[in-house]
Amino acid sequence: MNGFVVAAPRSGSGKTLVTLGLIAALRRRGLGVAAAKTGPDYIDTTILGEVAGREAVNLDPWAMAPDRLHALAGSADADLLVVEGVMGLFDGSADGRGSTADLAETLKLPIVLVLDADRQSQSIAALAHGFLSFRPGLRFAGLILNRAASTRHEAMLRSALAPLGVPLLGVIPRRDRLHLPERHLGLVLPGEIAEFDQVVTAAADAVTDFIDLDLLLTKAAPPAFAATPGSALPPLGQRIAIARDEAFAFLYTHQVRDWQSAGASLSFFSPLADEPPAGDADAVFLPGGYPELHGPLLASNIRFKAGLIDAAVRGALVYGECGGFMVLGQGIVTRDGGHHEMTGLLPHETRIDRPRRVLGYRRLSHESPLPYPAALNGHEFHYSSARQQRGTPLFTASDALGEAQPPMGLVEGRVMGSYAHVIDRA
Repeated sequence: MNGFVVAAPRSGSGKTLVTLGLIAALRRRGLGVAAAKTGPDYIDTTILGEVAGREAVNLDPWAMAPDRLHALAGSADADLLVVEGVMGLFDGSADGRGSTADLAETLKLPIVLVLDADRQSQSIAALAHGFLSFRPGLRFAGLILNRAASTRHEAMLRSALAPLGVPLLGVIPRRDRLHLPERHLGLVLPGEIAEFDQVVTAAADAVTDFIDLDLLLTKAAPPAFAATPGSALPPLGQRIAIARDEAFAFLYTHQVRDWQSAGASLSFFSPLADEPPAGDADAVFLPGGYPELHGPLLASNIRFKAGLIDAAVRGALVYGECGGFMVLGQGIVTRDGGHHEMTGLLPHETRIDRPRRVLGYRRLSHESPLPYPAALNGHEFHYSSARQQRGTPLFTASDALGEAQPPMGLVEGRVMGSYAHVIDRA
């Protein structure tokens, strides 16, 4: 399986839509395309998987060891691996690690650099030259220019870039339809976008019309291979019930695979449909998502809440991350000051009426019934905040620079949760 990484100098250059267009256009040719996202983002990964027609994976060079990255990158039974980068090519965490360039170097994959040509002409050559030469050892498959204003603009761009000697894979003109809506945690999930298929079709058409896909395929290369797979995360139990719907959508593919490989059986339930977890589950996992957008429905869904409380009473491990942690508390205060009663399994209340963005990688440690290693890597990304009067924290935490953070989450018996999304072993 060959592959490449799609990167850009900065966020907002159009790399997500170019990536989606590439995946869809290559699938039109009959190729099986596996998709991956650099870093911890769940939403982009969900979108990539929707377009690829198979589950996408996260490849996080900050939180995952190289052998884990190699194993995940080479795990798909596909003709081609397309990896979308994160932020700018060299942008990483606060400690400088975890960039798209780090991932491309670890996997030995060539980079397709997407440049936003809007409002510049000859200066694009200086931008391209800087990114192509900044870090020796990176391989570049070529350039894609996005948002060209006219044929004359395209001619000026091509002339400016010609002396660099790097393949120009294509120039995409400005297209108003190439847009995906966003909300406070990033892009909107594909199931919530009425015209998602039309946007993807438009992106695929643009790629087919303006990108030299034959040339691109000759520049792809196989990812570096690991002789041994990375260490897996142990399952939360042997029979794990997992909440999964639009309110609880942030679930890592590699975690599910880890649990299944360890012999755990998985069942899924929808809190929004008022479904309880399976009655024989010895563990219940509430992943992150958008419970704050569905507060009235979750508050009124008695079967779901009663089933979760019953699981806790009979001794099942109940674990919630971020949005799941919110639902394990006493209630959610909404943006307009309303209050929605949750399960009350943990003594905290979360509120989003005073939004404050919290974002960053976390090194986590714990001494709890959570059957994960004592040292973990994760991340935190939320706008709500938790208020608690008592309780034992689940995690001690530090950020990417090693600076101590406030203790995270709560644990009471075998019920526990926090704002942290666990990614992998430390």
